[in-house]
Amino acid sequence: MEVKVENKDFGRALKAFKRKLAREGLFKELKKRRYYEKPSERRKRKRREAERRRRKRMRARLRAKGGRRG
Repeated sequence: MEVKVENKDFGRALKAFKRKLAREGLFKELKKRRYYEKPSERRKRKRREAERRRRKRMRARLRAKGGRRG
């Protein structure tokens, strides 16, 4: 990954570099790999995340239909 430094403005270059890393998802990846995650734990986490996304979509659909207020 490369960021060009113009006018010797290191602060701006560092900010651009961090922004690129965040866009690539590197920070999330590093956080996830900080500790070993057993395959069974990974499956459980994936299932929980999928369930959370499903519930979030359901809430959005209910709101769009004019269902329960909240």
